[in-house]
Amino acid sequence: MRFAPSQSHSGLALRGETARRVTRALPEEVPVALVFDSTTQAVMMATPADIADFAHGFALSEGIITAPEQIEGFEIAEHAQGIEARFWLRDDQRAALAERRRFMAGPVGCGLCGIDSLEQALRQVPDVSGASAQFSAREIARASSALRAHQPLHDLTHAVHAAGFIRPGEGLIMAREDVGRHNALDKLIGALWRAGQDPAEGAIVMTSRLSLELVQKCAMAGCGVLVAVSAPTAHALRLAKDAGITLAGFARDGGFDIYAHPHRITSEVSDVA
Repeated sequence: MRFAPSQSHSGLALRGETARRVTRALPEEVPVALVFDSTTQAVMMATPADIADFAHGFALSEGIITAPEQIEGFEIAEHAQGIEARFWLRDDQRAALAERRRFMAGPVGCGLCGIDSLEQALRQVPDVSGASAQFSAREIARASSALRAHQPLHDLTHAVHAAGFIRPGEGLIMAREDVGRHNALDKLIGALWRAGQDPAEGAIVMTSRLSLELVQKCAMAGCGVLVAVSAPTAHALRLAKDAGITLAGFARDGGFDIYAHPHRITSEVSDVA
């Protein structure tokens, strides 16, 4: 593989009146082109790992595909400048995609870069009220700690995000990392989909704040529970309420806040006014 997820670089560490030479592992980011039937749909800066998961998760969370049989072929091509993830779609999907072209080219952490209308930013998402997963409050409170234990690239660089998937009674069963939080979620969605895991049967856990785009992707994947170590934005919360997503924030230090659809989380703690 041409690209490694991290590289070692030297630097000068200044602490008070002292200075010393250090060597740090830095996360890599490269352009990844998502190509459908020889036409580039998006170019994203991403960590060069789990590219097949990333590509399939992006295609699913952006509504380009909804089922495996819509894909007739897939390959990854590495170039000196970056990586291409190439799809060949079934004829009906190719025609549908031609009607909703969406170009995105931007830095990591900007999940809406490059769209050309307000309608695209505020797109409709599926209602996932029927998602069946039920969790105890203890499982949700422990979710971020469980994810933290499955972040090898973060342990090496201290500079990447992660997305994980927990199932009731089983804990964390899968995690993916990337310099971009949206990319990490797409990688996780793609990995779940390719492994035949139903997102409706668990919860997604993020190391970041919960932005509108993350809630959109969660809904597109069909997951009914989204948990993060930080806060949701107000707009993300409104969308979660409308889409039937249980939204929990500040999940750390053995506790969490719950903002929407609490019925999927059981607790013996009384609600104190």
